[in-house]
Amino acid sequence: MKSGRRIISEARSTPPRRLRLLVSHSTAYHYPMGASRLQLVLRLWPEPHAGQVVRKWQVTVNDEVVQPGARTGHGDRCALWSAAAAPGDVVIAASGIIETEDRSGLVTGLTVRPNPAIFLRETDQTRADKAIRDLAPPPGQDRIPWLHSLMATIKDRLPYVSGATTVETTAMEALKAGGGVCQDHAHLFIAAARAHGVPARYVCGYMLAGEGEQDLHETHAWAEAWVDGLGWTAFDPSTGLCPTERYIRMSTGLDAFDASPIRGHATGGGSVGVHADVRIAPSAGHGTGEGEMEARLRAQQQQSQQQ
Repeated sequence: MKSGRRIISEARSTPPRRLRLLVSHSTAYHYPMGASRLQLVLRLWPEPHAGQVVRKWQVTVNDEVVQPGARTGHGDRCALWSAAAAPGDVVIAASGIIETEDRSGLVTGLTVRPNPAIFLRETDQTRADKAIRDLAPPPGQDRIPWLHSLMATIKDRLPYVSGATTVETTAMEALKAGGGVCQDHAHLFIAAARAHGVPARYVCGYMLAGEGEQDLHETHAWAEAWVDGLGWTAFDPSTGLCPTERYIRMSTGLDAFDASPIRGHATGGGSVGVHADVRIAPSAGHGTGEGEMEARLRAQQQQSQQQ
């Protein structure tokens, strides 16, 4: 059986694929009358690493530029935005240009590198029962083939079914339901990996759809597992692939809640309306028509919000 190092080196035998991606991400919240003490925790800044260069990025709340002022324990840059009274409609926008490179799933060169053992911690959404532990046998010394096998098993056992689960669905519940979305696939992968002593974490970001695939107008989720001698390696059970140059990595955590790029709280007022939209497109080149393309993406989002 090939070693993990050999698999990676063979994947790099040809020049890596690269993309220059334009991103426009808008989330609109409608707060009812009476809502107050609004607080938003934002983790909307993609972190540079060996396969991801941030050329331009801006986050705004109601057209006010927001700068990150701290980092989470996982290393993500974050900011707090607050208002004494909820202003009715709150629009959070993140946009910019990211250059990416296919590194066969390897994630290296991060500024902050927390202890991998942190990501052995079980959460409500990633708790494992016997059915999850039985998705894979105990791993041997070479974890790369084992992790690829686990990813393929989850893709086979849990087909992508939109609406089959909710944001609160646990890994155990999703497996029993027999279908789910990217959040469920990532939770199931993480739960199974941790159950066998492999540190794993949840990743939230963006993915450019491949040729002939339907565009995603929402954030995407996948998982990263720790491999001794290699470091963090990304796996996407939804596609059955290690993330490529089509992926932009943004925030991480123990589970979806912990990694949420936007987390908000307001006092009183009842239910909150939410509309989110993501637009991502490859650029033709450095500066070539990028301003017009960014404006077009924003216009498409505005039309989507009005529907």
